[in-house]
Amino acid sequence: MNAITMRRNNDILILILGALIAISPFSIDMYLPSFPAIASSLDTNLAAVGYSLTSYHAGLCIGQLAYGILIDRFGRKKPLVAGLIIYIIAALLCALSTSITSLVVVRLFMALGGCVGMVAARAIVRDIFPSEETAKILSTLVLVMGIAPIIAPTIGGIVNNLLGWPWVFGVMATIALTILIAVKWLLPETKAEDKFISLKVSKIFPEYLTVLKNPTFLSYTLAGGISYAGMYAYIAGSPFVFMEKFGFTDGEYGWAFAFNACGLITGSQLNRVALKRFTSEKICYWAAILLFFTGLLFLITAVSGLANAFLALVFTFLFLFCVGFINPNTTALALKEFQAATGRASAVLGSLQMIAGVIASGLISLLHNGSLVIMPMVMFGCTVMTLFLLWRSKFYVSFN
Repeated sequence: MNAITMRRNNDILILILGALIAISPFSIDMYLPSFPAIASSLDTNLAAVGYSLTSYHAGLCIGQLAYGILIDRFGRKKPLVAGLIIYIIAALLCALSTSITSLVVVRLFMALGGCVGMVAARAIVRDIFPSEETAKILSTLVLVMGIAPIIAPTIGGIVNNLLGWPWVFGVMATIALTILIAVKWLLPETKAEDKFISLKVSKIFPEYLTVLKNPTFLSYTLAGGISYAGMYAYIAGSPFVFMEKFGFTDGEYGWAFAFNACGLITGSQLNRVALKRFTSEKICYWAAILLFFTGLLFLITAVSGLANAFLALVFTFLFLFCVGFINPNTTALALKEFQAATGRASAVLGSLQMIAGVIASGLISLLHNGSLVIMPMVMFGCTVMTLFLLWRSKFYVSFN
């Protein structure tokens, strides 16, 4: 195989892996402009619709733990195909929902199917690329998946305006079907089945416990997850902040969301450049310091009443910019601890990160009181914990 063919195959592989990781952000971001229409159609309010975000995050937590053992046991492709089929069916059922309760429940199953892409993609990266290259490849995947929050709200807003909110979920199902075809025919299997891996709960639990007992893995996983939870707090709170408080139309909100997503992409791509000169540990530590001050200033302006649409956009852009540095590096540093149990480690990593996302988005709905302060308050709380965990990891590495 010549160099050009190998590079083309790598490009196709990265594109598919990026699409697999992007399924969940797309599933979250695309229907955000439809929140008011969903609330009106199902005779409820925005806070109640927000629980469909929380249920999706809960499904991501549960599903990733299940797929972690399955992709180590059956290889990467079979669980991927099964999960995507579940996702497609659930997306179509979301379109048929007639109550907020049914939507919240079906979104849970939608996540149970779609989360397989997150687990498998990280494991496949670890299968193919050496550990020192993992952070760079993950940054590249962020570029691919970063397209989702840029175009998803815009597409969702257009579909919602032209056809109605149920068709937004129909588009999600169509996208997943396209990815399923690509996985089936273009994605190589990177790990053979291992029949020695038990599927008994009594055997699985100790396997996951072993992963959790690794202090380095746990610190970096929680740091990356909690920084990402700040992003989920933004996602859950932004429809209220920008559309109700600042009067954005759903189209304007889509553009604002796209602008902020560029922060995530910019950070992740500058991270690739920074990795040529600095270690992952140093990059994510200093990015966490900037994240902390960004969150602090956002909260101060909100509490003091100085916040406006421009400042909110600036602070949320900078917040996601910092997350673009932190998440690829913390993921690479966490998975570096494991080789044989990559699937399980990836599942625990993803599940813990989604638990943080569930808590953050749930707090946005739970604390919702019509105040602008709630979203920046939760985001700032995430920055404090992220910085503490990375400082702790830095201290631990220095003295061990």
